[in-house]
Amino acid sequence: MKFFITSHIYGAWMKHTLRKQVLLRRKAMAESEVLKKSQQVKRLLFSSPLYQTAQTILFYVSYDNEVRTHEMIQESLRNGKTVLVPKVNTKNKTCTLSKLSSWEDLSLGAYSILEPRDDCAQEITASSVNLFIIPGVVFDLHGNRIGHGFGYYDRLLQKKNAANTLGLAFELQIVERIPAEKHDVMVETIVTEDRIIRCKEFR
Repeated sequence: MKFFITSHIYGAWMKHTLRKQVLLRRKAMAESEVLKKSQQVKRLLFSSPLYQTAQTILFYVSYDNEVRTHEMIQESLRNGKTVLVPKVNTKNKTCTLSKLSSWEDLSLGAYSILEPRDDCAQEITASSVNLFIIPGVVFDLHGNRIGHGFGYYDRLLQKKNAANTLGLAFELQIVERIPAEKHDVMVETIVTEDRIIRCKEFR
């Protein structure tokens, strides 16, 4: 038991350290670099069969220096995709998925992230999603991810059926290995500005 506790604490410390280091590197990126690399990510994502064959897609709505998804969402709507975005409940640390009909239906919500206004929310179950596109602060080649530590996406992805899970990240967010815990949910694919990483090949 002592070894388990020590390993758990070490894993949590490692996650905290990696999160802090990568966030600093990401925040140091210039706006022009974020936009350019996000465009490269978008081109790879939109050319992939995972995106092209999915009809119902969950997108995160980017903020800060995350891979920008605003243009991806708007273009997906124009392409006739059914786009869902998260709507967060900070009290119970959960999020619901809401169908997005128009970009104008979004307004600033929890954590200053755009989400559907209450009068525009159209809740959809996670089981109806074909492709989950999720954020992360750090990813490893095996598909493990570190978020901001609130666990919203881990809880959400536990409800999915056979949908594909895909993380968007810049290359500077990719590390060789992240300490994983039982409740962590891995992604199957990661798209960066340089490549599509099929995580099963590294497991």
